[in-house]
Amino acid sequence: MNYIVMDLEWNQSNTGLEEAVSSVPFEIIEIGAIRLDADGVMTGEFSELIKPVIYREMHQVTGRLIHLQMCELEKGRPFVPVAADFFRWCGTEEYMFCTWGAMDLTELQRNMKYYHMEPLSEGPIAFLDVQKLFSIAYEDGKSRRALEHAVEVVEMEKDIPFHRAFSDAYYTAKIMSRIMAEKPEVLKKISYDVFHIPKDRKSEIKVQFDTYMKYISREFADKTEAFQDREVASSKCYLCHRNLRKKLKWYTPNGRHYYCLAYCDKHGHLKGKIRVRKSENGGIYIVKTTKLITPEEAEAVRERSKHAKELHRHYKTAP
Repeated sequence: MNYIVMDLEWNQSNTGLEEAVSSVPFEIIEIGAIRLDADGVMTGEFSELIKPVIYREMHQVTGRLIHLQMCELEKGRPFVPVAADFFRWCGTEEYMFCTWGAMDLTELQRNMKYYHMEPLSEGPIAFLDVQKLFSIAYEDGKSRRALEHAVEVVEMEKDIPFHRAFSDAYYTAKIMSRIMAEKPEVLKKISYDVFHIPKDRKSEIKVQFDTYMKYISREFADKTEAFQDREVASSKCYLCHRNLRKKLKWYTPNGRHYYCLAYCDKHGHLKGKIRVRKSENGGIYIVKTTKLITPEEAEAVRERSKHAKELHRHYKTAP
């Protein structure tokens, strides 16, 4: 298994008036990558600028951040041949993408779709979010820090400037190598890019981690259809795989996140959380997590449910 540690730089509209804004809000202008082998050793590098087609003026914030001028980008090649060369460079051996954060794979695929390139996958892509892995390995597991902060925490030498695709891929790869050497167990915390969501029930994602279960659904027309689906609405113990009767039915404090509470006679309280996400096709899909919690945490879920119901009654009766 090789690891392709990738970083992208992109430009965006200054005005929001371009026709492509809705389909490609971020146009990729640079690809940088480092290849790591199974031992975390760097075995290759890729770096190339891309000539812009959609946004021909540099966004003022982007220009200041990455220190690139449009005249430099005009010397680059178009996206399609650069992307094709990048995928050839990735090689024929099995590999997994690694990125700092969760956006790069989505934007790469969105740019590929715009140019009618063959998709990387027909469904979700498993990848390693090194930003998340760093937090799990060295901090609280919840915070999401800037790359430069992570470099400082592990006391790594800053030998090239930040905020360019190759340099950020280089630093991300060095942190990835450190994690592989010191905290290899966190590599089990795989993430999924869902630019292409599961096509049908058979291809839905169900993955069990040490302390929780994740489920990624196929596409539904709306939330009503989604919650009528048995798999979406169910509560299961991810340890003994039994269907559980809910102690607290699904409720939402904000219309986007839903929570429920169930109880397993063998393993205790389980909290379910559903995130409703919009798909590229205008529908929705569901990301559901289920985890074991303490009795105290279960009581907190009940209290939040009461508060959500009170707010709902207040807004319903307000003049």
